[in-house]
Amino acid sequence: MERGNGTQISEFLLLGLSQALELQPLVFGLFLSMYLVAVLGNLLLVLAVGSDSRLHTPMYFFLSNLSLVDICLTSTTVPKMLVNIQTQSRAITYAGCVTQMYFFILFAALDDFLLTVMAYDRYVAICHPLHYVVIMNPRLCGLLVLVSWIMSFLNSLLESLMVLGLPFCSDLEISHFFCELNQVVQLACSDTFLNNIIMYFSAGLLGGGPLAGILYSYSKIISSIRRIPSAQGKYKAFSTCASHLSVVSLFYGTSLGVYLSSAAPHSSHSSATASVMYTVVTPMLNPFIYSLRNKDIKRALDRFLGREAFQGPAVLI
Repeated sequence: MERGNGTQISEFLLLGLSQALELQPLVFGLFLSMYLVAVLGNLLLVLAVGSDSRLHTPMYFFLSNLSLVDICLTSTTVPKMLVNIQTQSRAITYAGCVTQMYFFILFAALDDFLLTVMAYDRYVAICHPLHYVVIMNPRLCGLLVLVSWIMSFLNSLLESLMVLGLPFCSDLEISHFFCELNQVVQLACSDTFLNNIIMYFSAGLLGGGPLAGILYSYSKIISSIRRIPSAQGKYKAFSTCASHLSVVSLFYGTSLGVYLSSAAPHSSHSSATASVMYTVVTPMLNPFIYSLRNKDIKRALDRFLGREAFQGPAVLI
């Protein structure tokens, strides 16, 4: 890839969250802690679900997939940021930037689709409980996850290929802590109208479509819950989807914050700060949200950690 003046592009510069040198150790420690909590928390959730046969149900199958995607999402951005802080370098190669952007778009879209699939699962469980086992069969569950992967892959591939076709100017500083699509496109020294159209169309289609599905599912769920005669029955029905609703609110709330901050003028720093919420904070909080109010997950975690403590290395065999 070449610059506008014909010289070869070798790297971009990631300006990060703060350029103050005295704050770098604090930022490094904070992000390292959040990253480790996010990875270990989601990994424990996946292992707990996999080790307990009673949790081999559609809801926990989708939850374990969401946890794996959250690990991948935060691992796409944070390790490179930590390395840059540690080495006091802001450079990322052109190939590395495009690769990071590709995987970030892929896993962010997957998060979105999996949350929609989980909303559909809760809709079937509450609105059609007698047909739940028949409808949410293993084949359909696998197909829903597969379609989510294919849609995310195609979208990420399209966005990345569009960026590969852009010539870039001499100013290659990205006001972010990772190669965010919108920030990279703004550095191009050619007309980016088509890129912007595709970018916003994809955001509307892959963001608005799943959100509409989630809202529709919960409108039906609320309608069904209201028809339950007893207060205890209403509470039990609502408690099965409270954790998912919390995660959806957190994901879309932070994503909306990033969108609004990026739309405002001179908002690069605020956009980068808002991005921390859904790239690091949301994956870190998800395991806690799903485990704190879920007795099945708590029992599975206790059983898994207890087996680890008593059996030690034998568990790995």
